[in-house]
Amino acid sequence: MVDLQVAGRVVAEYAVEPEVDPKHGPRPYLHPVRTLGGVAVTDTLPEDHRWHLGVSVAVQDVNGTNLWGGRTYVRGAGYTWLDDHGRIAHDEWLTPLSSAGDGGSRLAERLRWLDPSGRTLLVEERTVQASPAGLGWTLDFAFTLTAPEGSDVTLGSPATNGRPGGAGYGGFFWRLAPGVPEVFTSTVEGEEKCNGSADEWLAVRGAGYTLVFRGIEGDDRWFVRAADYPGVCAALAWERPLTIPAGGTLSRRYSVVIADGALDRETIQ
Repeated sequence: MVDLQVAGRVVAEYAVEPEVDPKHGPRPYLHPVRTLGGVAVTDTLPEDHRWHLGVSVAVQDVNGTNLWGGRTYVRGAGYTWLDDHGRIAHDEWLTPLSSAGDGGSRLAERLRWLDPSGRTLLVEERTVQASPAGLGWTLDFAFTLTAPEGSDVTLGSPATNGRPGGAGYGGFFWRLAPGVPEVFTSTVEGEEKCNGSADEWLAVRGAGYTLVFRGIEGDDRWFVRAADYPGVCAALAWERPLTIPAGGTLSRRYSVVIADGALDRETIQ
């Protein structure tokens, strides 16, 4: 476990090599993540979805390997337990945890996305940084995925495999703390309208905290759940599979403002 700090306070714990049931999609994750005031804004291993692990990167279909955890959505059959679970494994530190000049902290690592046999599907370089912000603190989470020289790698989702209802999740995923949060963007509010939105930012207001997510690009969309369970994903394969060509890369960078109290649209903009 590695502690991320801002102004001398531990604001997040990063589980580098967690012991997780293979069916839950083992991968590094952040939990707990807290506001500067100490309010927890993540959950892990919840009873409703045991494979939701705080803040992580997870995709349900990577060339047929489930790197999300849980059941796999199969076209014509629905969610099905398959022996298709892989894992995302820490390979080496590129930059061990260090203090940033702004009073925050930063780490960088290389990971491998592995299929059930242990074969490398993708190599990831990831940077995680915690920094002070005017409204609280900011988590900056960036990654680059590189496909092997000899083969394309396709990222899919339940939606691309036939599930209706705006279920194109997979990518940077944040399982929120228990409760039913308010969700809104610069133009819409409520789970139904926010889910599938491509607005520049998405805000979540829970009990004693506000989170503001930014960073989707291209055909990415915000995947939002509030009533059934609380979660936000920057979805990479919302309607169509996303292919990383052989030897090619895919990069994303997200920022999340973590603030105490309730922020409104005017304050965020």
